[in-house]
Amino acid sequence: MLADDAVLFREGLARILTDSGFTVTGQAGDGAALIGLVRADPPDVAVIDLRMPPGFSAEGIDTAAAIRAMAPGVGLMLLSQYVEVHHALRLMTDFDAGVGYLLKDRVSDLTAFGADVRKVARGATVIDPELVTRLVARRRERDPLDMLTGRERDVLALMARGLSNAAVAADLHLSVKTVEAYVTSIFGKLGLVQHEREHRRVLAVLTFLRA
Repeated sequence: MLADDAVLFREGLARILTDSGFTVTGQAGDGAALIGLVRADPPDVAVIDLRMPPGFSAEGIDTAAAIRAMAPGVGLMLLSQYVEVHHALRLMTDFDAGVGYLLKDRVSDLTAFGADVRKVARGATVIDPELVTRLVARRRERDPLDMLTGRERDVLALMARGLSNAAVAADLHLSVKTVEAYVTSIFGKLGLVQHEREHRRVLAVLTFLRA
């Protein structure tokens, strides 16, 4: 099922998914309408625009939360025009597996987009590599990246390219456990992990970053 207030984009998305072998069982222009459709006939996965009426802020995440509470088996793929780090981290922190966050530009790669939607439907986590790139590019008055060691910067740079933990380990000739330890340190220094629940979710996100 699909939810996006832009009719042309929604219809185009439906066509892309149909051509990729999916059956689109419902379309909606806002979160409330999608919730009604899911309640009547839960799909395997719902593809939801992050910003929808009435406020065009984070209605997509609120809709996803309502769907998860109502139908826990439905995969949730959020699409956004721009990478908004706080929304992406909220999605990854507040939801268990079976969620995704992609830029709308990714839809143009039909094969990759179809594969990502299937991953979410199967309960995996998918996140746009651009999110990690934004983390690398973020600057504050006191730049937290200055606290990273050279090896941590190497790991973060490979993450920004969308490499999985296993791929980072292979590239740097390290064990996966060592990479996971670096990831833990990196996110701690960047101030993104505030409690143990977030810690586990962030590591889960990184595990599923596409190579």
